[in-house]
Amino acid sequence: MTPPWHRGSLRRVRSLARTLGFIWRHPVTRRNRVRALLDYARWQVGSRLVPGPVVAPFIGGTRLVVEPGMTGATGNLYVGLHEFEDMAFVLHLLRPDELFADVGANVGSYTILAAGAAGARVVAFEPIPATFDRLRRNIALNALDPRVDARCAGVGARAETLTFTSDRDTTNQVLRDGDDTVGPTVAVPVVRLDDALAGAVPAVLKVDVEGFEGEVLDGAAATLSDPGLIGLVIELAPGRGYAIADLHARIVAHGLIPVRYAPFERALTAADPRPGHGNALYVRDLAAARARVAAAPQQRVKGVVI
Repeated sequence: MTPPWHRGSLRRVRSLARTLGFIWRHPVTRRNRVRALLDYARWQVGSRLVPGPVVAPFIGGTRLVVEPGMTGATGNLYVGLHEFEDMAFVLHLLRPDELFADVGANVGSYTILAAGAAGARVVAFEPIPATFDRLRRNIALNALDPRVDARCAGVGARAETLTFTSDRDTTNQVLRDGDDTVGPTVAVPVVRLDDALAGAVPAVLKVDVEGFEGEVLDGAAATLSDPGLIGLVIELAPGRGYAIADLHARIVAHGLIPVRYAPFERALTAADPRPGHGNALYVRDLAAARARVAAAPQQRVKGVVI
């Protein structure tokens, strides 16, 4: 029988291997791997010597407050844009003063990217109060309060109160009937996206809600069908009562086309989502979206121009 201390050591080794592999293979850091690995090493040493929040440069002159254990935020610190294709898609598709809706904002990587680097207006939904406080901290750090409407709420199929886990960083989720409750939870108000936006239509919508995507779509039919919505970033995760293929079919029924994006080439290609590859990207009008991303201003990420 493997002793507990040995199992813990194996988990740490596997986690380190995953992180280093992610940094090594990332499209931005492939152009300067030494710098990326040095950034990772500095963070690992510094966060142990002086634990606590650190203000780190992000993109377009913005900054993020990063703490140990923040998976997405520390990923941005290591590689510039943690979800490279998806974040560049948002950055290149948005224009100043357009509306971006961030459903499942977490600490605000996409919100700060959209409001601070792209100059968009943002409505951001984050249900977990402690995480919402970190989102508000990043908004204030970048003086983006006039551009960001941050709401401590979940988004779903109907107005109700649901129980969420509250200690799982980027993977907090709704607890459903029959789920085992392990760790702290919090009761959170949930709103329909169509109701919450009150007729306003985002140019780009991002949905990342850990298996609750189907319910978000149920409450967002008017938003998804509106011609003003030009792009969607959504985590296609299976939920109770629906599969990934069901979610995809429902999105396409609203007139959206699945695409993949190559940021360095500014190339949008029609392509079905790849199961297990994180977020999926959609646009309403492929030709118009191609023209938009091609004309977007350049940004610098970790010394690399995109």
